[in-house]
Amino acid sequence: MCLAIPVRIESIENDDTAMADIGGLRKAINISLVTDIKPGDYVILHVGFALKKLDEDEAQKTLAMISDIDLQNAVAAETAGV
Repeated sequence: MCLAIPVRIESIENDDTAMADIGGLRKAINISLVTDIKPGDYVILHVGFALKKLDEDEAQKTLAMISDIDLQNAVAAETAGV
């Protein structure tokens, strides 16, 4: 299963490419499917493509949920001795 995740645009490289912060990593992503993106915006990213803009509040809520799931998985793995 592939997830689409919110990422923050750090810089615009050209019409089709931007650098994005993905969990603390900077990665080039394709922005050709979304218009009017600027540094600081959040987009939904799926398999390297920005699919749509997302407001910051919604992005932060989604990132918090993903973080909670990661923590729950880590606790479950620790409990299971993995």
